Amino acid sequence: MLIRIYTGGDGQSHFEDLGLPDADVQRITTKSGEDLVFRRTPEDRPAEWHNPTRRQYLIVVSGQMEVSVADGSVRHFQTGDVLLAEDMTGQGHLTKAVGGPCTSLSMGIPDL
Repeated sequence: MLIRIYTGGDGQSHFEDLGLPDADVQRITTKSGEDLVFRRTPEDRPAEWHNPTRRQYLIVVSGQMEVSVADGSVRHFQTGDVLLAEDMTGQGHLTKAVGGPCTSLSMGIPDL
């Protein structure tokens, strides 16, 4: 599953379903000087509204993550799922680990 989260014209975050690449290999250019960030989130960490500090892919490495946006939509991401986070303005979104801790990997990508 590949899902995009973005800031709409209303200034709020929304989800968009994207298809996985069809090509055998698809290279995606990352930002010069960027790094990969592994993050372990405990299940009991309170969720707070936030925006990413950069356009980034977020990949769930282990566990489950719940992401909510302002219109009330909620998505569950499991190991191997990918989220393209682009909602750098507006209210942002909520993330929390569900069913135990969650480990994710984020990778910054160039601005459009």
